[in-house]
Amino acid sequence: MKDFFYAIEDLFVETLFAPYDALRALELENWFAANVASWLFLIVGFVAMVYWMIQLRIFDSNNEEDKSISSHSFL
Repeated sequence: MKDFFYAIEDLFVETLFAPYDALRALELENWFAANVASWLFLIVGFVAMVYWMIQLRIFDSNNEEDKSISSHSFL
């Protein structure tokens, strides 16, 4: 049973976390290269937010949204 848990440890430490070890080593040499993925995710998120805002403005200018008050009766 002990070997089973050591096998799981070996799988994660030596195999699945290897890219993170490579990024950690790369960060000491070149910070920009190590953070390329983070910058790409930020750019994609920003572009998606801008696209979403443009779509919201289009629907708002077409008056397609139902703006009738539909709150609870006790309000």
